[in-house]
Amino acid sequence: MKLPTKAEWRSHILRERRAVGPETKSTEDAAIVAIVTSVVPAGVTVCAYVPVGTEPGSIEMLEALHDSGCRVLLPVTGEPGPLEWAEFTGSADLIPAGHGLREPSGPVFPPAEVASASAVLIPALAVDERGARLGRGAGFYDRTLGLAEPTAALIAVVRDNELVQRLPSDPHDVPMGWALTPGRGMVRLDAGGVPDQQ
Repeated sequence: MKLPTKAEWRSHILRERRAVGPETKSTEDAAIVAIVTSVVPAGVTVCAYVPVGTEPGSIEMLEALHDSGCRVLLPVTGEPGPLEWAEFTGSADLIPAGHGLREPSGPVFPPAEVASASAVLIPALAVDERGARLGRGAGFYDRTLGLAEPTAALIAVVRDNELVQRLPSDPHDVPMGWALTPGRGMVRLDAGGVPDQQ
């Protein structure tokens, strides 16, 4: 049986996310905050993201990490390529950015700053049990994560039904070590999985 393509997966997941109600989103986000603050040590550097729409995660997640003493770095939009970073100092300092995103207004750090992070919380549409991550297709994270320390925890943040058995993958896709879901918590992935040859 032919597996769905990345485009088909994206269409399916985005349609499901559009149907997520505010109460469900709020409950899931509270669970994610509790999990993140229990597994990320206080005082470390963490790369994270500002969620858009019903994407898992929240500003509260960023604030909880910041309040625990973590240095929280967020992506800064720019030309296609590795992500640049800026430090999150509070929701009041977030400014509108491209693609409907928000980003910190402070100094911008080069892509290599990701190497300072002990954990990288990565937005994903889905992730599979082998660690293959489905993003939105622009490739920003795949160009960036190779700069992370090999010991850093690469964590795809997804809804429970977005941790799936198998996704299509390409040789350039950087595998995730963990999935974080509101209902299952932190799930270790088989990041040694071999990419599909397409």
